[in-house]
Amino acid sequence: MTVCAIEPPSASGAVGVPEAGCVITADGSYAARLAPAGDCWFAERWTLDGPEPYAVPLPGNQPEEPGTGVQPMGDGRVLVHRPSASRHLFSLLYPTGPGTGELPLGTVECSEPGTRLVLLPPAPGGARAYALASGPRSSSVWLVAGGASGPERLAEVPGRCSGGVWLDGTGRLLALDRELGGRTKTVTVDLERAVVSPLLQIADDSDDRLVLADPDSGLLLISSDAPSPGQERLGWGVLGSTLPVRFPECLRLPDCVVTPFATQPGQVLTPENCAVGLRVDGAFGTWVGTWRPAERRVRHLPAPEGWLAGAGVWTPEGVLRLPYATRATPCGVSHLTAATARGNAGAAEPGRTGGEAEPARPGGEAEWGRTGVPEPGRAGGAASARPAAPCEPRPPAPPGSEAPAPSATWTPAPSVARSAGSAPARPVPLQQAPLGRLVTN
Repeated sequence: MTVCAIEPPSASGAVGVPEAGCVITADGSYAARLAPAGDCWFAERWTLDGPEPYAVPLPGNQPEEPGTGVQPMGDGRVLVHRPSASRHLFSLLYPTGPGTGELPLGTVECSEPGTRLVLLPPAPGGARAYALASGPRSSSVWLVAGGASGPERLAEVPGRCSGGVWLDGTGRLLALDRELGGRTKTVTVDLERAVVSPLLQIADDSDDRLVLADPDSGLLLISSDAPSPGQERLGWGVLGSTLPVRFPECLRLPDCVVTPFATQPGQVLTPENCAVGLRVDGAFGTWVGTWRPAERRVRHLPAPEGWLAGAGVWTPEGVLRLPYATRATPCGVSHLTAATARGNAGAAEPGRTGGEAEPARPGGEAEWGRTGVPEPGRAGGAASARPAAPCEPRPPAPPGSEAPAPSATWTPAPSVARSAGSAPARPVPLQQAPLGRLVTN
């Protein structure tokens, strides 16, 4: 059996145990987590952009509850979300010499039964933080830190939403997985205009989710049961490209839960070389996988001892930084270097936890169509398309492959400017074209 996880496993359902791992800012400068202190928990900030990582404990006036959410801000403060019945309290914690300062931000009321409010992933820039309140009939996106005066509701989305992926480098376009009418499809929320637009639909009767997106390269990680009805599979596509949406066989790991958690930034116009970090949970424990679309193989590496599982960030140079905490090293970062598409193995940085990659697993790719995702043209111009990167010939589909399914559809969504390093600003290519002639294997 193969399982594809949209959200990493956590211990949030266990009594007295907070969610595992930690949260890292979009630029990788800071991290935050709930740290144990005997039978209690307190917020802890990690500084990751210096010569050596170090932790700053931020205990409040009383211990935190296991269900408290934490998120680092770009200025080093830590946002805490404390749920209490239908009320959700938000504050910013910061160090003040020997103590901890706290700035209350206000509360959000969720009076409708069945409504769940969670913090969304850290937004680019780190100046603002957002939360998603998901109710039985509708969901709301809230600005909970960085606004003018307390929490502010920005957009209302019909249906129950989950997930949360940033599509641009400015924190304006947010992708949410919306459950409506018994099916889950991804929609785009323009937080500046409060406009909701459909984004991803592979088949009418499939559940399609966006797992990760890299604004620099346009690489998308997608989960869908369309190629294998009743079974979630991981796939990849490219915004603004003629490349098809593909579901690689190498991402189907028997009896394992595979969870993408980080993409390599800075790979402008080369999405096929953009490295992806995978958390793999199996019968023998949890380990790290690295994968690039051009390689068509997953490289398996042992996780560092005490890894805050599911947390990590790539550098533009291709180094995967994994935070870990042990009794001997309460604040540590392990560096794993991913091999390039032409490399032989993923290697760990000398002196760090790592190891040699396992041999490549056999398997081909399942493609969705031969028509790609054209980029919208510049103002007043016709749509242009990125050239497809050269790749190896794909093996033919074996006998017994699934029959063609309805064509995939990417529906238009708003676009804003993006930039990556010294590269010229380009529009975020969110206007999509139909994908047809499904071929699977």
